[in-house]
Order: sequence, then structure tokens, then C-alpha cells
Amino acid sequence: MNLLKYANNLIYDGDNTKDLPEVLSRFRILCPEYSSCAEEKKPWPRQESENLFALLWNLHGGRTLSATLLPRKIPFTFHGHYRPVTRTQMHSHEYLELFYIVDGEYRQKILDNEFTFSRGELCLIDRNCLHQEILDGTSATILFLGIKPDIFDDITKSSTNAGMAGFLNSALLKQKNVQQYLHFRPRPEADISMEETLFSLLSELTCNDAASPIICRGLLLRLFSLLSTNYEFSLSKKMKKEMNWLLLEEISAFISEHLQDISIRMLAERFHFQDDYFNRLLKNYTGKTYTEFLQALRLERAEELLRETDISVEEVAREIGYHNKGYFYKIFAERHRLTPAQFRRKMKK
Repeated sequence: MNLLKYANNLIYDGDNTKDLPEVLSRFRILCPEYSSCAEEKKPWPRQESENLFALLWNLHGGRTLSATLLPRKIPFTFHGHYRPVTRTQMHSHEYLELFYIVDGEYRQKILDNEFTFSRGELCLIDRNCLHQEILDGTSATILFLGIKPDIFDDITKSSTNAGMAGFLNSALLKQKNVQQYLHFRPRPEADISMEETLFSLLSELTCNDAASPIICRGLLLRLFSLLSTNYEFSLSKKMKKEMNWLLLEEISAFISEHLQDISIRMLAERFHFQDDYFNRLLKNYTGKTYTEFLQALRLERAEELLRETDISVEEVAREIGYHNKGYFYKIFAERHRLTPAQFRRKMKK
């Protein structure tokens, strides 16, 4: 059974109801926009001891929403009807929301931008980020995950991909005053691992026994690991402005750690941006191209090695990624008006 069939089975396997269960009354599963200026902050809809829930939507027939929530004591199906185009209330959450498009297309307005999300895409929305659903009559099956900040923090700290985990943690938990979101698109080489992970996560939330919280935590860890390897993501405009300095520091540190073999492709794989992004970022904040910035870092490291060690000039050149000794001598002399050997003697007087 694939994820789409399983999700729809879960949605429709319970008694039909027009009355929301108490937990969904707090959650406000479907609420047409009643004010163009009023905003709503949705509370955590589960018990405080729970760290994760799943909400499943099936939009069908042009004007019907069928939904269910996991975990649940008794299977149920909620049916809501709407008039295309219906907008839910502009709202934010007390928790992080990650949604996955299982099938079809789905529209949202996030901050001041409207997006159409397609099958296989995900979006991670921060706690303070205002957004609303746009129900325009298109068909879709969507899986929403509600994640408490503390478990998100725990998972990102446990991630084996330190760069991605650190970035997500800094972006979504430390920048308190910024409304932000991340839009994930699968890379061309992405496989079915994400759907398999989400399938297992839904199965565990359905089971919901004593071991489920531990298993779900492991599955979330796998999910974010997949996001770091099989997906590219884009940032909101406000988030870019706040995060660029942090990114520049992380990129500089990564380049400095890999001076011998660094490349644009390594940066793209590590930080999940298009190749030309790094040139634009560096030019905007340092006035240098990637090549100029890399050369400056290499020469700074060469100066340090010449001052603080006795290794040969040839070894210094290799240490910073230059295998052509003549080229290293040339650019070093252009910077200091001294050869590396002359620089060393001057620094050690």
C-alpha cells in the first residue's frame, strides 16, 4: 500500500461526523476568513505530554474537505463544505507545522506571498509565521504534522548533518522576532524514502502505544535527514535578511575547514542552495566573488602557518589548496609585496 492510499484509508475509516471532536474544536480545522485584518494564534491541540500529531486532509469534489487526526481514540471522519474560493483565517501556531503534499496541488498564503505546492513538496512553517489556506476547488491530499518546539530542538541537535541541523535550529528557534518558513522541493535524484518514512510515521501514530513516542522521534530524525540530502529549500524574504549573516559565518567556517579541496559543488551539497547563490551572497556582503573570497581565506591561513609553524613554503601551499607553487608565490607577493619566505623572516624578527 502506498502513502496516498494509506492516508485516504485513515481519513475515511471512521464514523462520519459533522460535529468536531473536542480536540478539533480547539484546533479549528476549517474556518472561513471572517476578517481581512483579524489574526488567530492556534494553541497546541493535544495533551501537553504529546509532542507530535498528524492531520490528514482530502480536498475533493470541488467544495468538500474530509479530514481526520492522529493519534485518536476512535477513528472518525470529519466532512466540511466550502465555497470555492474559501480562505481560512489568517493564523499562526504555538508549534511548528510541516506539511507534505501527498497528491494534487494545494495553495497557501504565507506572509504576503501566495504559493501553489505540488505533489512531493513540503513546507516547514515557524510558530510565529502568519498563513492561511486557500481552498480553490482543486483536489489534493495533504499530511500536516504538528511538532512541539522542544522535540524539534532535540531532533535537530541529534542530527548527523550538523550543518543542516544547525541552520534549521538557528533559523526556526533562535530568530524569535522573524516570521519564517522553508519550502522544500525534491531533488531530481530523490527516491521514495520520504513517503516510506511518512507512511511509517502515520502507522506509529495510529498504533500509539508506549513505544510510539520513541519510534516517532526516530522517524522524525530520519525525515529531517532526508530533507538535508534529497531536497533543496528556499527561504522567505524576511528570513533571508536576518539569516544571511549567520549563513555567511557558517559558509566561511566551512570553507576554512576545507581549504585543500573546497568547491562550489561542496557548498551546494552542504547548504542546499543553487551554485550561483554563493557568489551573490558573498558579493553583497563582502564585495568579493567566491573565487576572490576563497583566495583571501587561503592567504590568511598561509600567513598564519608562516607565522606560527616551521613547515616549508611548499607544504604551506599544499595545506591551503594550492598545488602550483609558482601561482601561490605570485598571489602572495601581490598581496604583501614580499615572498612567503621574506614574510616569515619579517614576522619572526
